[in-house]
Amino acid sequence: MSVAGINVLVEETRARAAAAAAPLLEVSGVSAFYGSVAALRDVDMSVAEGEIVTLIGANGAGKSTLMMTIFGSPRARSGTIRFAGRDVTALPTHEIARLGIAQSPEGRRVFPRMSVYENLQMGAALHGGRFLAQDLEKVCALFPRLKERLTQRAGTMSGGEQQMLAIARALMSRPRLLLLDEPSLGLAPLVVKQIFSAIRDLNRSDGMTIFLVEQNAYHALKLAHRGYVLVNGQITMSGSGRTLLDDPAIKAAYLEGGVEPGRHGPQASGS
Repeated sequence: MSVAGINVLVEETRARAAAAAAPLLEVSGVSAFYGSVAALRDVDMSVAEGEIVTLIGANGAGKSTLMMTIFGSPRARSGTIRFAGRDVTALPTHEIARLGIAQSPEGRRVFPRMSVYENLQMGAALHGGRFLAQDLEKVCALFPRLKERLTQRAGTMSGGEQQMLAIARALMSRPRLLLLDEPSLGLAPLVVKQIFSAIRDLNRSDGMTIFLVEQNAYHALKLAHRGYVLVNGQITMSGSGRTLLDDPAIKAAYLEGGVEPGRHGPQASGS
């Protein structure tokens, strides 16, 4: 091989290595507004391929807004959102979905008049239903209760079953990145345990990359590789799940009640 050919090969190898090292999702300096009210202010965060990253914070901190902004609605007023190296800040939601991002939104939002099977079909529509049978088998193995309810109207199921369906429907689109918004909200402790166990299995068995927005700080940080804390639309802390779980400020604010770090009193340093 010529010297020029070797140089090209080296550059291509470096480019592949850089792409592999780059975050799958990268949010840089993002601000978002509802009217004149700032919901997010200069947010920086990232998710690497194969990670579970969680975002915790109190009600009204902007957690769901960040997830929706990543998915294109509302739009970021400033800053950049990149997915797999591509700037997706200005893309419409349906184009973002086609790139390999799926969302299970807060409040589940299943199609209540449709059957479980029809809801799952909607998730599979992104790929024209080509993998419907194969993926149906996978999500029913992950959530066996759904297999028993395939012909049942989604709106007649329990809250926990609807949450399982919302996650399964997102998975039917074969995402590269799964966005989960408050999957434990309003559920009984036993069901919460089942939901978080399924999330862990998705990551460990399938290598699914997951960005998790959660109020249940204990379960979220115990599960996550890394975490961020959002207070009044700003990231105030970050670190490994274990580091944040053991942090006295996090324990006081989210595990024992008390003052949020960064709102009043001393702000913990990021890591």
